[in-house]
Amino acid sequence: MTDPVEDLAALLAALPDEDVLSVVLAASVGRPGLDRLHLVAAELSAESGHMSWDPDVNSPTDPPTIPGMPAVPTSYDQGPSVPAAPFAPTSVPDIGGYSDSGVPTFESVRDKVERRFGNAQGMGELDQQTPAGRSAQEQWQARSKSARERLDEIRKSLHRNDPG
Repeated sequence: MTDPVEDLAALLAALPDEDVLSVVLAASVGRPGLDRLHLVAAELSAESGHMSWDPDVNSPTDPPTIPGMPAVPTSYDQGPSVPAAPFAPTSVPDIGGYSDSGVPTFESVRDKVERRFGNAQGMGELDQQTPAGRSAQEQWQARSKSARERLDEIRKSLHRNDPG
């Protein structure tokens, strides 16, 4: 029986350096005893320009720490706070149909709905002018006529059978 650790070591030895770094990064994330190994692997990956490792966003472990970056809290009520990025609100240019805060006005929304309704109505009218549209309309009329005739026949047959 083979040792799984030896098998894994053999597999890792066959991988290129970038892939080994990715494996080390993935295996060491969220493990306090391997923080230094994780940091070294992250630095080596950054130096080689191969930052291809993406942490599992669904992982219950803490996010990895990257040198020079502030720690990200894992919940709202604990951990260091991340300073907010300065945000200078800019005014929205007057494009028309929008308020100063960028919300569409009622008139612009109504105009947009009316324009779409008009386009849909016009497309229907244009569709009836094509040979396929005329054919569909003629088929509809023929089916309606045959349905009315059949209904009349059923009514007549019912009245003939009435004992009256």
